[in-house]
Amino acid sequence: MSWRARILQEFTPELASVTRLTVVSDPDELLVEQGVLDELRAAGFELVPFDDPVAFRFQYERRFREVWDRGEPTNLVVVLRTPQQDVEDLPFDLLEEARRENRVLRFNIAELFPQFVPSVVRSLDRRWFEPLWRAVHTHQPAQLGDQQTRDFILRHVFEVIPELIKSPTHLLRVLLERHYKGIVAPPAIDEFLIARLRATGAWGEWPLDQIVPDRDAFLAFLQERWPRFLARLGSSAKAPDHVAAPESGYGMKVPGPLDLPFEHDDVRVYIDNLFVEGLLAPVAAPEDLPAGWWTLGVEQADPEALAIARRERLTDLVQRGLPPVDADRSAWLAFAPRFAEWLALGWRLGTARGGRADAALHDQVEQRFAAWMQAHFSGLANQPYWPNPTMVHHIPHFLSVAVKRKEIEKCALVVIDGLAIDQWTVLRESLDVARSGAFHLDEGAVFAWVPTLTGVSRQAIFAGKVPFMFASSLGQTHKEKSQWEALWAEAGLLGPAVGYVGHGKVGWPSFLDEVRSRAEHHKCRALGVIVNTVDRTMHGMEQGSAGMHAMVRHWASTGEFHELLGILFDNGFDVWLTSDHGNIEAVGIGKPNVGLTADERGERVHVFQTAIQRGQLAADYPGSISWAGAGLPDEYHPLLAPGRTAFVNRGSAIVGHGGISVEEVIVPFVRVRRPA
Repeated sequence: MSWRARILQEFTPELASVTRLTVVSDPDELLVEQGVLDELRAAGFELVPFDDPVAFRFQYERRFREVWDRGEPTNLVVVLRTPQQDVEDLPFDLLEEARRENRVLRFNIAELFPQFVPSVVRSLDRRWFEPLWRAVHTHQPAQLGDQQTRDFILRHVFEVIPELIKSPTHLLRVLLERHYKGIVAPPAIDEFLIARLRATGAWGEWPLDQIVPDRDAFLAFLQERWPRFLARLGSSAKAPDHVAAPESGYGMKVPGPLDLPFEHDDVRVYIDNLFVEGLLAPVAAPEDLPAGWWTLGVEQADPEALAIARRERLTDLVQRGLPPVDADRSAWLAFAPRFAEWLALGWRLGTARGGRADAALHDQVEQRFAAWMQAHFSGLANQPYWPNPTMVHHIPHFLSVAVKRKEIEKCALVVIDGLAIDQWTVLRESLDVARSGAFHLDEGAVFAWVPTLTGVSRQAIFAGKVPFMFASSLGQTHKEKSQWEALWAEAGLLGPAVGYVGHGKVGWPSFLDEVRSRAEHHKCRALGVIVNTVDRTMHGMEQGSAGMHAMVRHWASTGEFHELLGILFDNGFDVWLTSDHGNIEAVGIGKPNVGLTADERGERVHVFQTAIQRGQLAADYPGSISWAGAGLPDEYHPLLAPGRTAFVNRGSAIVGHGGISVEEVIVPFVRVRRPA
């Protein structure tokens, strides 16, 4: 049994054969969990959220009512997923039909988990529901109050027992496991954990309020103390579990104990991996430093030797960490940064271009991800955008909620057109506080739209909509400014309160002048900025991905991007960075002669008006992917080049985008903060 069973019993294939419309009140967003979505589709149901009445009516009329009028079967599930919505808000004709068939349903967390305070369970990411469900059936808890609910979840879901944390080694291991795996607990759980630790009286010097919930602060905490650990290596005066009292005025930006037990076996395995994956930066070594496991955390006279050692370790981590085809989206979002670091080191060392083992592993990753995308991509658009967006078109809605909740006053969204997640690792080196002290980075990732083209995915960002909602301008970008303004108008920001600056073909100084002019306007509260330096270089790049990485490294070294961020920070903006799509080095499998039959002829994708036209070309290119992902207009039929190939002359190498590789689809979504 699973927590999903209560929901899925209402959506069997047998029911799908006798009903065509179901209305569900789902304020806790249970139906958009990946396992539920997969089962719904397998049973023959298609889910459409009633978030935007205009968008919903468009989908309903085009994709369902017209089909029903033709006498063809299709099964619609309408989901109302905000607490304020009531089924009475639905169009009368639709609601009456659902009522006639007794298909108006309600699901909520209080019914699924009656033992707990619903607000605490509601704050959990849905991927934690399965271990919570197992724990309930194992331990059979009685009705629990707020604090008891938090305690149960902390112990049985996150597997942390506060009263057993009695040494610095144990506390450090708990925090390392959490932050290394990218586990994010709800504030209610973090607050409970911190309070329980504080109650012991043992952790007065530890900055728990910072390093428990904030991964970036925790990494900075480790980075600042790493040189002290190296300095005291070889001394027997300090036992592995010793933690020195803070010295007044020592100068640490993150307060707390100065000496940490890095050498303990339970700790060093994580520390080693943090250096391998580039999350901690090597530092200069003291002259008397002996050889040991800490080598990857020490600057070397031969930087290439260090890079080679890291690459070898990353290869093992990538192989062992490759998500299965049925993985949750969070598994791929967690895997992508590690894979990106592996790619970046490969292009830097030159091993990624010719090594057979590297090529085989790269192909294995792309094949697995392509299979996952074809099975699960269609459910991503329906994911909630708060507290974390899943797709690029969720980002402006996420920012709008943050503004409405007064968590931020002014927001700037910087879209670096075409920046792949592996190229982000290069740009990050110049921004990471651990390396430069310039910025704090809260790193995440989101999914781009497919096909991964600027006129599809970037337009989705600024429109905040799925592509079929801007079908008339699909493939173009000239409406982005008006779409961005319309989106924010719905949130109550009008006129000069909303700014949009496209890079275009102007030089960097002129571009910065326009950004400064918009940012300095006293009424501006939402600013969208496009940087096309990467995308402009990509097209025509003859040195492949290695050349792209070299270009990004050079651009970062100029300080231009730092200057852009400085303008935004100086004018009080909270800044987020993302990309509309990435890019991949691909090899030609032949250039199709499609003439005027293709609406778009890209290197990684061709787009046709009809499935018949697409099918004719697909037959000539075995393995090509007739993309059927949701969210595209009915007359928009992409054909994707398979694997790491492109629709260009056979054997030619290009850097392009449009397909479904990890590098094209998973893009960075990063909050950039200036240190206090």
